[in-house]
Amino acid sequence: MLKESGSQCYTEIDPAVVREIIKSVEKAGGYAHVSMRDVSVTRQLILSGSEEQFKLLADWECYRLSKMQVYINLRSPRNAYELADVPAEKMKLYQKVFGKSHSEAVYKTRWVTTRIPNEASAQEANMSTEAYEKFYYDVCTLDYNNMSKAMEPLKELMEKTNRVRIIGEGTDLEFSIEGIGVLKGDGTDNIPDGEIYTAPVKDSVNGIITCNTVSVQQGYAFQNIKLHMKHGKIIEAYANDTERINRILDTDEGARYMGEFALAFNPYILHPMNNTLFDEKINGSYHIAIGDSLQGADNGNTSAIHWDLVNIQRPEYGGGEIWFDDVLIRKDGRFILQKLFGLNEENLKR
Repeated sequence: MLKESGSQCYTEIDPAVVREIIKSVEKAGGYAHVSMRDVSVTRQLILSGSEEQFKLLADWECYRLSKMQVYINLRSPRNAYELADVPAEKMKLYQKVFGKSHSEAVYKTRWVTTRIPNEASAQEANMSTEAYEKFYYDVCTLDYNNMSKAMEPLKELMEKTNRVRIIGEGTDLEFSIEGIGVLKGDGTDNIPDGEIYTAPVKDSVNGIITCNTVSVQQGYAFQNIKLHMKHGKIIEAYANDTERINRILDTDEGARYMGEFALAFNPYILHPMNNTLFDEKINGSYHIAIGDSLQGADNGNTSAIHWDLVNIQRPEYGGGEIWFDDVLIRKDGRFILQKLFGLNEENLKR
């Protein structure tokens, strides 16, 4: 990652690994700049802050990041629900003023993000700490070079595709991806990884999608999410807290439009971990993101939020189909075109 001696490296990491990161950065010829964060402190800043304060925070963070060539984001949160009781208007203001500016500044660096295993992460995943640690190292150390090569046929197919149709339990969604960039998530930025993503043409999305995984957003665990879209816009949204999900979708105009569509295939991630970084890579799943589109796959939609919603299509989760231009390319979580067989589970495991 530190391609040049003298690179400035900005890290946001857990104290348990900070010393080793500093040593590694120094050994690579760079200079480490450390930022230690705690979500409980962030919570208090949001509760106590004003628009002016959030703007100052954003200006300061973006200035520091503008001096960096590399951004390493290693997190180990103790409570995924720390922000659950932050008032909606405060959260919306923070996301609009600070969140989007910070994300844009990060994307201008060579960045990588992962989550260091701890007891809280294991608890979220309903696993013992030992089992979670083994799982973590399996998913993070698979052969990403092999995966990247296996992705090429799918990337090329998506670049030639116009219409996408997704069919599943409670889901029948259609949209176009024509002319939108297609990118590989092959371990360069996110760890773990294992997805190919693009975005729909903004006003082309029509139909209904029902998500069969839990999605934690702004400290709240949303379940049974169902969205009805017309001409790209979410016109109806339901969940275990329908009022709360609609408040998030009203963050700004772009929050009711899709900013991403991705197919995922990490062979070691089979079930939801209640952690988006992992869940969006679940083998045999796809996800959409509502809100901001991504660099390289920009459909023109901008928003202070980027919320990934995952649906697993393997048989034990109800199955489902992915169609490209009236050709079935994946059924029940398995690719059925011969040129895509390399992305099926048995061909990606070490």
